[in-house]
Amino acid sequence: MKKNKILIFSALLCLCTTKATAQVGEPYIHDPSTLAECDGKYYTFGTGGGGLISDDGWSWHSGAERPGGGAAPDVLKIGDRYLVIYGATGGGLGGGHSGRILTMWNKTLDPKSPDFKYTEAVEVCSSDGMEDQDAIDPGLLLDPTTGRLWVSYGTYFGTIRLIELDPATGFRVEGNKEKDIAIDCEATDLIYRDGWYYLLGTHGTCCDGVNSTYNIVVGRSKSVEGPYLDNVGRDMYHGGGKMVIAAGDRVCGPGHFGRTIIDEGVEIMSCHYEADFERSGRSVLGIRPLLWRNGWPVAGERFKGGTFEIESERRGYSLELAVDFVRMKQERQGWFNREQMQQPVKPVPNQTLEEVIGTWPKGDIGLRIGDYMFRPHQHWTVTPVDEKGGYLSAPYFKITVSGTDRALAATADLEVTTVPAYTGADEQLWRIEQLTDGTFRIMPKVIPGREGNNLTYCLYSAGDSTPTLAPYDFKSDNSKWNFRKQ
Repeated sequence: MKKNKILIFSALLCLCTTKATAQVGEPYIHDPSTLAECDGKYYTFGTGGGGLISDDGWSWHSGAERPGGGAAPDVLKIGDRYLVIYGATGGGLGGGHSGRILTMWNKTLDPKSPDFKYTEAVEVCSSDGMEDQDAIDPGLLLDPTTGRLWVSYGTYFGTIRLIELDPATGFRVEGNKEKDIAIDCEATDLIYRDGWYYLLGTHGTCCDGVNSTYNIVVGRSKSVEGPYLDNVGRDMYHGGGKMVIAAGDRVCGPGHFGRTIIDEGVEIMSCHYEADFERSGRSVLGIRPLLWRNGWPVAGERFKGGTFEIESERRGYSLELAVDFVRMKQERQGWFNREQMQQPVKPVPNQTLEEVIGTWPKGDIGLRIGDYMFRPHQHWTVTPVDEKGGYLSAPYFKITVSGTDRALAATADLEVTTVPAYTGADEQLWRIEQLTDGTFRIMPKVIPGREGNNLTYCLYSAGDSTPTLAPYDFKSDNSKWNFRKQ
């Protein structure tokens, strides 16, 4: 069952904590739709009716409402309305493969709104239980190049099919003939990027908890009607598909892909995990960074924090405290000292925090970017702050000089500094998002003196040695950072 769409949220994105393997709260769902935003909240719908709501994209709870029951819904905002599509039967539900796929509209997804009212559901396709096809697991794509609305659907029982709907009514386009585009998968989703159409399908076995082998594969085509070929040229109509995400990190059975664009170069993928080993093997909502490598989508890893060198993509220099460089004592070694060259080799220990912290000022200390030299003033510990909430897929993080409580902080004049101790102030909380090219953007939760959460400014290399805050620009390496594990 499935989901997809491209919703550009004006909020933000992407990771998880060391402990949580999926979202926090009660993120229990199967066959989730692509995430949808409505009036500042996030929604996803699942099999059986209902779904999840989140105020911030990180903590989820039940409460979303969808009539009709059935399986594997998808949702897409078109204009000022939301189109919901779902499979009424099929997929072997109730012992058969006779299925119906229906659409309906709503002005809002908030069940508490006075405008909350679904239109009567309309059938757009069906399967009779005898043909080699199963009308279930629909996924929606509104083609950004043509404005045409497409649905892919089907299961392992037979083919994956493509039909066209009228984006004004949600009805099937008159005279439209369904087309078979893939086999050996289900819960498909269509997305468009840079001149390519991508068909993402869920492969493997489902509905068996920790024994489920679900994974998500992909093929691409220059035409929405295919053929969809994988990275070695195999047609998905003949069983091809390149891996996007499989089991890992104590969760298994990822299925029902959905794509959300948050900002240029900032994307996430949603799915369910058939089983979260940390949550009694239950099916849960998962959100991961979505990366693009050589034109192919792949799930990024959850950022869990740790101790790092924070390296600027601009030149490869390291974020560091603006303190005096303390030289290390060393017996000179080299070709010119032939006597020492005959002595046994012994490691040179790293400079320790205790050796240098007494030379640092006691108050706020500024920052710079410089050559990485394994020094204590260049090591940062990144820690999730669960009690401070989060954003789409991740909690906020604090960033401190390793071994100390000295914390990275944003200032009112759009600069960055370090304060002697972390206090929990919002300007000391950071949103860390992996970008589609694998680098990261680092954004303060707030800018002191400005209303609301910061959605614009990121940690930025104004020069080779000057960190500051500036508007995020995916096209500039000044906005991008890497975390090198220490």
